[in-house]
Order: sequence, then C-alpha cells, then structure tokens
Amino acid sequence: MESDIRYAKEKVDNGAQYLVTQMFFNNEKYFSFVDRCRAAGINVPIIPGIKPVVQLSQLSVLPRVFRSEIPEEFASELRKAKTDDEAAEIGIEWSIAQCRELIRHSVPGLHFYTLLASDSVRKIAKEIF
Repeated sequence: MESDIRYAKEKVDNGAQYLVTQMFFNNEKYFSFVDRCRAAGINVPIIPGIKPVVQLSQLSVLPRVFRSEIPEEFASELRKAKTDDEAAEIGIEWSIAQCRELIRHSVPGLHFYTLLASDSVRKIAKEIF
C-alpha cells in the first residue's frame, strides 16, 4: 500500500484534483487507505471504486488480475451460487450494502467499474440514490 500512496501523492503533486481507487470489496481497506493518504498530505477527494461481481468466474479472476482481495464472507456467499444470475444477485446485494456504508461515511462520490455489469449498476443505483 505504501507504493500506492507514494504514486497517489505524485499524481496530486502534479495536479490531480481527485483520485479514484482501484476496485475493492472491503470498505475498511478504503477507509484505511484514505487515512494513510491524509497522513501523507494528500487532501484531494478520494472516490471509492466499486465493482459489482456478476459472474462466478470473477471470484477467481478479479483477485488474480486486479489484486483485489475478496472478503471470505463475500466469497463464501458467492460459492453458494449455482449460476451467474445467482452470483449477480449476491454481488448486487454486496455492492448495495458496501455503497450504503460508504455513503454513511460521506464519501465524495462513487465510481462504478461497469465491465459486464451495466445492468447491475443500474439496479444498485436505484437502491442507493
């Protein structure tokens, strides 16, 4: 995480007016990142990046390709899904809960990674806005 903070500081020092995080599934990771950025003197808005899981294969692909840690509680629920549609419903519910918590903590906005998930993002938006 230290290299992420170093690169974020470099971006801000070079004029970035806000930052968008990589996708994450554990809000505590976001809150910790923001705290560490603030301690490093990064004071621009830091927008959380949300990725709804919509396919069973994403349980293994997302951590491997994007180095995104999926909490065991979430992974366990996803493993119960027998179809991608079931996985998508679980992923939507997780993202809704995640977004609601972030909003309660007054995040400056939400960024959705929509790859394969535009319909899911619409469902999430209807629930949280």
